[in-house]
Amino acid sequence: MPENIAAFEGTCVVIPCRFSYPDELRPSAVHGIWYFNSPYPKNYPPVVYKSRTQIVHESYVGRTRLLGELNFRNCTLQITRLSPELTGKYYFRGDLGGYNQYTYPEHCNLKIINKPSIVVPPEVVEGSEVELRCVVPDNCPEMKPVVSWTNHDNLADFSVYGQVEEESSTWNLITLLKFMPSRENNGRELGCSVTYANTTFVFDDVTTLDVKYIPRIVQANSSVEVIQGSKVVLVCSVDSNPTALISWLREDELLYEEEGGNLTLHLNNISYLQDGIYTCAAENSYGKENHSLALSVMYAPWKPVVNVSVVAIEGEPLTVLCSSQSNPEPTITILKDKKAVTMGVYQNQVALEFASVTHEDDGEYWCTAENQFGVSSTAFNLTVEFPPLILPESKCTAARDTVQCICVAKSNPEAVITFELPTRNVTVNETDREFVYSQKNGYVITSILTLRGEVDSQLYIVCAARNLYGAKNQQLQFHHSNSLMWAKVGPVGAVVAFAILIAVVCYVSQTRKKKNMNESSSFMQTENPPVAYSGDFRTPGNLEKSEYGRHPGCEKRLLHKELGIDYANIDFTKLSTKDSYTLTEELAEYAEIRVK
Repeated sequence: MPENIAAFEGTCVVIPCRFSYPDELRPSAVHGIWYFNSPYPKNYPPVVYKSRTQIVHESYVGRTRLLGELNFRNCTLQITRLSPELTGKYYFRGDLGGYNQYTYPEHCNLKIINKPSIVVPPEVVEGSEVELRCVVPDNCPEMKPVVSWTNHDNLADFSVYGQVEEESSTWNLITLLKFMPSRENNGRELGCSVTYANTTFVFDDVTTLDVKYIPRIVQANSSVEVIQGSKVVLVCSVDSNPTALISWLREDELLYEEEGGNLTLHLNNISYLQDGIYTCAAENSYGKENHSLALSVMYAPWKPVVNVSVVAIEGEPLTVLCSSQSNPEPTITILKDKKAVTMGVYQNQVALEFASVTHEDDGEYWCTAENQFGVSSTAFNLTVEFPPLILPESKCTAARDTVQCICVAKSNPEAVITFELPTRNVTVNETDREFVYSQKNGYVITSILTLRGEVDSQLYIVCAARNLYGAKNQQLQFHHSNSLMWAKVGPVGAVVAFAILIAVVCYVSQTRKKKNMNESSSFMQTENPPVAYSGDFRTPGNLEKSEYGRHPGCEKRLLHKELGIDYANIDFTKLSTKDSYTLTEELAEYAEIRVK
């Protein structure tokens, strides 16, 4: 007989049974008894069926009958109207007469059930076809089960078919449900229902699908732009089965991870260093999914940087690079004297290029980087080294027995100036303080040569300027073509001419003074201030009073004693000067020069 057999409550069951005995026994009649839960008669177990009499336990009255023919060694038993208390072990005892009685130790376990069995594979994975089995015992020939699936209509690619399986003389009706599971099917209930014709019996069971699937990111931030110093919250929500491990990464750097359904990353007081690609990664044993976003941190330009020490030699090509960093990229402008000389829009670097740099390119420049979040600037100086240039204001002026020559040269580095007198075969430089006085203003050096005594009508003077890049020579022109006339007129004529000159100059000076008082208060520097001179000699306009003070005897040298007491008046009250450092306008002081 089968070791185990099952049947629905209220239905029937047939326990297949066959037995044997020694062939040498030839009984005239064969009888049999079915016991419940015990094989030994002395224990008085309940009698399920007895072939000799109809006396059975009250629980089995009218419920059992022998389907097999004992003479043919068939002991098959049918039990109807099954109820839960009939669940248990059933033993068969053969009775061949006399002492030939024997209870077989083999027995059948009867199980009374009230629902079918749904068999689900150990693992249901999204995208892999799955087969569910609804197992219904079919061990009652008089009652045939009808099996159907419920709540399966929306499954993808489903199919249903049935088959009958036999095992150890027991029969099961199997109804198969095949489909392609998806993550949407996770947690869905599927049912199996069993009915019998001409009865009201309904037996059903349900199972809940546990569909395994790879993580899917259902909510996450998109790419975002933020201002430096602000707060950013990045959210990542994940749907997965089983639960996923969620991680936030910046580039390849792990920032934070946690197992669960969502993970939030807080970024406080964000800086440009946190700019980059952020990735939310969700992973479980079935797969992995990522979501990346760009976090762009906006900030004002950094202080611009100039790439080189900006010193150049005149005539050579030069490239100056100015760079800054910002987000968005800045507009970089290089200015000189408040005028833009080059510009780059949305560039981190701008090049200022000179095909051949000149000394006029020398000066202070500003590199300014700007975007909508701010502006930053850096000043730099372009220093150009060049050979000497002798400026147009270089000249000579003669007055009676005195000749004064001015040589003005511009160069970088500073030039050495010498005066050459070819007719006298003499060279004089600033080391001879008796004759030469020099001063420097920026790249300009001014040297003054003073000669006294009898003036040769053939006299000419050459100014020579030299530095490591070259030399420049130029013959100095005299300020007046008749500058030697004083030696021919004589002392008396000089006095008369000088008196007339003073009167004219005083008139001109007073006229200009009145005109300057009526002009605007915006002062403009004049090249030749109104001066009345004693004699024909004119002092250089760029020499200050303090410089003359360093040479106590210069007044006596400048004008000849024999002229007597002459008077020169210079009115500086309405003349403007410009300080080379502060660029502010100031009124000059009043000064008088008396010649004795």
